[in-house]
Amino acid sequence: MQGTVYKSTGSWYTVKSGDGSFYECRIKGKFRIKGIKSTNPVAVGDEVVFDLEKVGDETVGIISEIKERRNYIVRKSVKLSKQTHIIAANLDQVFLLVTLNNPTTFTSFIDRFLVTAEAYDIPVVLLFNKMDVYDEDEMVEVDYLIQLYRDIGYPCIEIAAKEGKNVGKVKDLMMGKTSMFAGHSGVGKSTLVNALEPGLQLKTAEISEQHLQGQHTTTFAEMYDLSFGAQIIDTPGIKGFGIVDMEQDEIGDYFPEFFKLKSECKFNNCLHLDEPKCAIKNALEKQELAWSRYRSYVQMVTGEEENYRMDIYRER
Repeated sequence: MQGTVYKSTGSWYTVKSGDGSFYECRIKGKFRIKGIKSTNPVAVGDEVVFDLEKVGDETVGIISEIKERRNYIVRKSVKLSKQTHIIAANLDQVFLLVTLNNPTTFTSFIDRFLVTAEAYDIPVVLLFNKMDVYDEDEMVEVDYLIQLYRDIGYPCIEIAAKEGKNVGKVKDLMMGKTSMFAGHSGVGKSTLVNALEPGLQLKTAEISEQHLQGQHTTTFAEMYDLSFGAQIIDTPGIKGFGIVDMEQDEIGDYFPEFFKLKSECKFNNCLHLDEPKCAIKNALEKQELAWSRYRSYVQMVTGEEENYRMDIYRER
């Protein structure tokens, strides 16, 4: 039988077969010894082949094959830094939810996520959530960020998930596609899913007053079929986003605004660090590129993994 993985809990996988039936499945041990470095060899969104077996009074599925993935979103595992964690596979697009505060989404986090999506050819839409709670000064900050990423070419939508603001725009983009919602805990992923499909009633939680961070309400990635002809993968909140398997000289190619200028650099192998006659450094000095983007780039190229969250929003 063949089906799609709708939920992963680490050892068990909920798989939807072609006829719409759901089965609880496990994987054959051979996946563990095939040299797969990922902490989760099977991810939500994977197309798999499985057989049904009788275990006592229950029928369980045994996954024997993972079909080739069109794409996937991957990051370094938090607990096992040498391993990776595949968040979801076979995506048409990702919606990255961003909040200015409560919790703060730093530009370095946004940029690392976008670079990974660029590497696997996954379109990203930035959703700036909680637009109903920002004061005048905060709105200036949000407007700056929106303009920054729009100028690069990323679609940006201002939403207020609790109030339903622009939820219809998000729904229109989702129709007929498999989308993933991502972002820190507390940015409103589950709230937005509930606004799109009230019948799901996903758990939501308030921001921790002590730490001004979100509390995890989604424990495992899970896919849902929505009534308006779309599929959504809701994911656990991500604190950090380590990039995976990228060579120094290719990272710049995943910054679209850098890639446009790289041919103007004096050296073909320019890393845009200390090389002379670098088109990217020249554009920065002319204020034609955002310094926050360049800082993110330098952190990735030089391998700074631990301190990237300390980035600030904009240069002044």
